[in-house]
Amino acid sequence: MTRKHSREPSSRQLRVGEEIRHALADIFERGDMHDPDLRDALVTVTEVRLSPDLHNATAFVTRLGGGGTETLIAALGRAAPYFRRQLAHNLRLRYVPRLVFKFDTTFDDADHLDDLLRRKLGRARSENA
Repeated sequence: MTRKHSREPSSRQLRVGEEIRHALADIFERGDMHDPDLRDALVTVTEVRLSPDLHNATAFVTRLGGGGTETLIAALGRAAPYFRRQLAHNLRLRYVPRLVFKFDTTFDDADHLDDLLRRKLGRARSENA
């Protein structure tokens, strides 16, 4: 039997990623973290990507209100074992993946692209006038 080597996540990876994303969002909503850098932080989990073996998960997060991303990611890294324990209690998984947190730049990238398109359209309109 041959293995297909695709870059697309499997339906299982997507399903478990969504379960983890919702569980992490619930943990952040409760706000019972002991780390002072996380206690008052308003964090949104935008996506969770899992490795094909489901042993590693990357959680992409944004801070509402912006700013302090390095501090936030460092605090989340320190608290990763806490989040993993909470996931073990809240989810029915055979193995709870190791968590890595990364800042989600998708919204910043979209704003930058929108700005570039507006400038390009503005130039095109002024040349046609």
